[in-house]
Amino acid sequence: MTPDRSLIVVEDDEGFARTLKRSFERRGYEVVLAASIEDVRQVLEGRTFGYAVVDLKLGGASGLACVELLHTHDEDMLIVVLTGFASISTAVEAIKLGACHYLAKPSNTDDIEAAFHKAEGNAEVALDVRPTSIKTLEWERIHQTLIETDFNISEAARRLGMHRRTLARKLEKRPVK
Repeated sequence: MTPDRSLIVVEDDEGFARTLKRSFERRGYEVVLAASIEDVRQVLEGRTFGYAVVDLKLGGASGLACVELLHTHDEDMLIVVLTGFASISTAVEAIKLGACHYLAKPSNTDDIEAAFHKAEGNAEVALDVRPTSIKTLEWERIHQTLIETDFNISEAARRLGMHRRTLARKLEKRPVK
């Protein structure tokens, strides 16, 4: 199959990965699954893909490293990042590392395929005049700190200047997936 219809799905949730695989195969894609960055390294040996879907959180690892690896392997690959805990900082980093789009879960095959076709920027997009809420800013700061500490709750709480239990309660209300 030609690289333009080949897709690598990097997702550690086996059920979701299989669902994406079946859905994209019905659309004519050749799909390969990988659950970790190590799996991606093995799959990329002698292989190129036209598309990639990468979960932002792969077990305890960051999908951003996977985005960087995929983009380094093939700069023309269209990479969409999926996440259950979207933030501005991770969206910016994903794009800087080579992703063409960033989608918050739940996203389906239609959303992902549409994102592949929106790889180019649009200067005509209306600017949002609504300011970001305090809760959103707080969540983005928590999320960024969690990434910086490799999701170590105790260290993240220390850096944020809050009690570990307080951070744990906040994460229970809005779990990081």
